[in-house]
Amino acid sequence: MTGNGNAPVTEADLHAYADGLLAEGRRGFIESYLATRPDESDRVRAWRRQAEGLRALYDGVLSEPIPAALPLAPPPRRPFPLRLAAAAALLLAGGGLGWTLRAALQPSRSAGSAAADAPQELARRAALAHAVYTPEVRHPVEVGADQEAHLVGWLSKRLGTELRPPRLGAVGFELMGGRLLPGKRGPVAQFMYRNSAGERLTLYVATEPATGTNTAFRFSQEGSVGVFSWIDDGMGYGLSGELPRPELLRVAEVVYAQLER
Repeated sequence: MTGNGNAPVTEADLHAYADGLLAEGRRGFIESYLATRPDESDRVRAWRRQAEGLRALYDGVLSEPIPAALPLAPPPRRPFPLRLAAAAALLLAGGGLGWTLRAALQPSRSAGSAAADAPQELARRAALAHAVYTPEVRHPVEVGADQEAHLVGWLSKRLGTELRPPRLGAVGFELMGGRLLPGKRGPVAQFMYRNSAGERLTLYVATEPATGTNTAFRFSQEGSVGVFSWIDDGMGYGLSGELPRPELLRVAEVVYAQLER
């Protein structure tokens, strides 16, 4: 690409630059281009933070040892094209969350096992959604807080239950807005908050199958993202943020108190 270093900048160029894949002769031109365009520069930085968040969540999997032997007779499952189509439909309906595809391609588990794993799975999905969307500069939410009534009505209808985004002004955070996400058991709502320092929190809200029991707060650390999660009366909640654990707990307690009213 050296001989074409001054060609018009494309979206593919910006993504290649953010990923460190641009040829040397082109990189200097892109850097000069970004130096005079702060909005584009912010987008590139957001893509890099997003990639860093995903690496923090999943790079550890790359170093896991390959099993010495794999089962010769896997449990029966749905035909691959059907499972893939179902996963793709979820992705197209609500956004590019790779975790949905991963979950759709896994073998099904027993109801008891799924219930036991639900809080841990909830926390991991909440952390992934946080890592994907909080770095966004231009479109961190689908519907902003200036249209809160519309946002709440829309998400409540999609989840089939009345939602009430907590007010977190007392702990320094204000609602930015929210979005609809695909989930393993149906639509999921994500509310995003921001404080005066620009730090962001997300509240992940999903329906959970009735198990007859609720779960207390559980803390999980997924890379740089901390998550307090709990399940209450068929609803799962995950509060995610890159805050010290005591600070995140303080916010989680405020969220929990408001949702219980």
